Amino acid sequence: MTFPPFFSFGLPLASSEGPNFSWNLLVDLQDMFQYDFMIHAFLVGTIIAVVAGVVGYFVVLRGLAFASHTLANIGFAGAAGAVLIGVSPVAGLLTFTLAGALGISLFGRRLSQRDVFVGIILALALGLGFLFISLYQGYSTDAYSVLFGEILGITAQDVVVALIVGAITLLALAVFYRPLLFASLDEEAARARGVPVRFLAIVFLLLLALTIAEAVQIVGVLLIFALLVTPAAIAEQLTSRPVATLVLSVSLALLFTWGGLFVAYYLPYPLGFFITSLSFATYLIVWLAKSQLRQLKRVQTTLEGERV
Repeated sequence: MTFPPFFSFGLPLASSEGPNFSWNLLVDLQDMFQYDFMIHAFLVGTIIAVVAGVVGYFVVLRGLAFASHTLANIGFAGAAGAVLIGVSPVAGLLTFTLAGALGISLFGRRLSQRDVFVGIILALALGLGFLFISLYQGYSTDAYSVLFGEILGITAQDVVVALIVGAITLLALAVFYRPLLFASLDEEAARARGVPVRFLAIVFLLLLALTIAEAVQIVGVLLIFALLVTPAAIAEQLTSRPVATLVLSVSLALLFTWGGLFVAYYLPYPLGFFITSLSFATYLIVWLAKSQLRQLKRVQTTLEGERV
């Protein structure tokens, strides 16, 4: 893997000279893609954005934003524990997130029960993460990269793994799409129609755990909302049709990821900052625009009422 001497992606610059933005998109893209790590970053980022955009729609629809945040923190505890015993942090991350997903689905049946149980698990995961880090003799970049993402560490093997996991996740969602959507929109009606609501909840939480284990490579545990929740939340404000919302959610996740990678190549600041900034700015613009439209409609309705 080849790295330019100036490139940092948020790390201290090795020299004062950096890549120059030419305002010619074709030239700038050619400049970026001459490096293997940038190609790997864009490939993995694309895979993760597509999966996160699809899964994120159901996360928002089912009210699982808090649960997804908790699973991400559980993953950090698993990564830290894996580093402590000398195994791959990815293995610990995946094991803990899958176990956490099973725990949440089995013990938190009702919404109120789930929120309480998720909060308890979140506190335990944070405590375990701090314990494992404090017990480790030395400084582990592998464990801390789970918190903030590690775009420079992505290899060709990581791209293949992300592609396989992403394909499995999307295939499973395609198989369960209709009953999962029905159960997400109206759980009681779905249960009355004989839809296996409980089974679908477990399956989806396991798929969510896989998605989180993938996404932390780009944004890290602390910024998981940027790709998993924000694009879907924006899409829901713009359209109410499920298919259109899914397409828009994926498109926004891709836009934020590609835009963040592009800007981070030229500026010596963390990639996660640019992805979260782009997503937040877009959400804010959409929210303000919709608020303004609602206000204009209220004024118009009032004027029409006065004329009558």
